[in-house]
Formats: sequence, structure tokens, C-alpha cells
Amino acid sequence: MLITTTDTVEGRRVVAYLGIVAADVVMGSNAIRDFFASVRDWVGGRAGGYEKVLADARREALDELAARAAKLGADAVIGVDVEYQSVGGTMLMVAANGTAVKLG
Repeated sequence: MLITTTDTVEGRRVVAYLGIVAADVVMGSNAIRDFFASVRDWVGGRAGGYEKVLADARREALDELAARAAKLGADAVIGVDVEYQSVGGTMLMVAANGTAVKLG
């Protein structure tokens, strides 16, 4: 399944728009990771634990988006938008949406 943020696929023609597909993933963090992230805020550096949670959540959201598009018979999802939001202070939500299409 091709997933792209663009509204076209170079060298391919969109022959059918199958609808909007969306996927939301909510993942929690933990107290230990929160503690070390706050320490890094004071001393600088990257919060590797949070970066991993963020990358995992994004991957899961895009995988779910592809699965939902496949159920519609799509070849690709175009115009994909990925958004991030903190939920309840300890949860991370990643929302992905786009348009499922058939390519010619």
C-alpha cells in the first residue's frame, strides 16, 4: 500500500476515489520515562524514550490507515496528514487520515 502526503502519485493516475480513511492510536507513557524526560529537560538532550513511543504510535497509525484503505480495495492513500496530541497529560494520540484511491 502506497501512503503519501502528496495528492498525486508520479507516473500513476487516480482512477477512483474510494473515500476518506482515518486511524487514531493512543499510547501511554510511564512514570520512569516521564521522570527521565524531565531530567533531560533540565540538562538538555533528546528524550529517547518519548521518541520511541512517538515513532511506534506513528507506525501503528499508518499501518491501521493502510489496513482500512485495503478493505476498500485501494492501491494507495494520498493526501495523508499525521497529527499528534497529548491526551490527559500521560497519553499520546497520533491521528492519521487521507484519501483511499485506486490507481491506473
